[in-house]
Amino acid sequence: MDYLEFKIKCKEDFREILIAELAEIGFDSFLETEEGIDAYALESELDRDAFNQTIESYREAGEIILTEGIMPKVNWNEEWEKNYDPIAVDDLVYVRASFHESQPGFRHEIVINPKMSFGTGHHATTYQVLRLQGEIDHQGKRVLDVGSGTGILAIMAYLLGAKEVEAFDIDDWCVDNGNENFDLNGLSTRMGLGTIRQVNPQGPFDIVVANINKNVLLDEMKIYASLLIPQGYLLLSGFYTQDIEDLVAAATPFGLKLIQSSDKDNWAALILQKD
Repeated sequence: MDYLEFKIKCKEDFREILIAELAEIGFDSFLETEEGIDAYALESELDRDAFNQTIESYREAGEIILTEGIMPKVNWNEEWEKNYDPIAVDDLVYVRASFHESQPGFRHEIVINPKMSFGTGHHATTYQVLRLQGEIDHQGKRVLDVGSGTGILAIMAYLLGAKEVEAFDIDDWCVDNGNENFDLNGLSTRMGLGTIRQVNPQGPFDIVVANINKNVLLDEMKIYASLLIPQGYLLLSGFYTQDIEDLVAAATPFGLKLIQSSDKDNWAALILQKD
């Protein structure tokens, strides 16, 4: 069956938001381009009304220009291989796909074959969390990765010496991809499926990592705090710099205080510590 192809020109800040939203309404593959994203869906699986509503809701703010076409057959692995370059986070970690060569000069290396999941290290949120993870002692710690996507942050925690890493995501294709990436990087843990309330991870944890979006973080803040040990760390990202104040305000009543923040391309990341 033919795939529908949508070439979406948009502002860079809106790429990940659109991918997340479109993944919920029938799209199963994405490619990031210099101008935005290319999104693909089987015609039989696409919710056209929901697609139109999503595009319209972001059209003005994201400066969206849309072109629709048909692609008879796509070799997805070949397509993302052509568009996926390795990244380096300082000298902390080199993130590459399995078809890239290793590079010397880095303390750690992560192999990620992202397929249709989110979190390759290219986006500013993932990049910042990787960097912040490198500033926290993980040796012998219990770590929880909320909304794990490709599993990249859980893998980073493992490489930094965590004794136990738990991870989960709401999408079954993320879970499958995450487990493949865990295998590539030597993790025996398996990614769970569901929301944090459905998975119900059993604390306490020394470190909780959540790179999702503002609304989910606000909704789940109390749960994150309840899962942390005293003096435990909460790493947050997935929101804009102008949202930092709202996140800190939501965290404060649960005994979480801001100890470090960073920003990149108008995206923010925070380290909070529990009293």
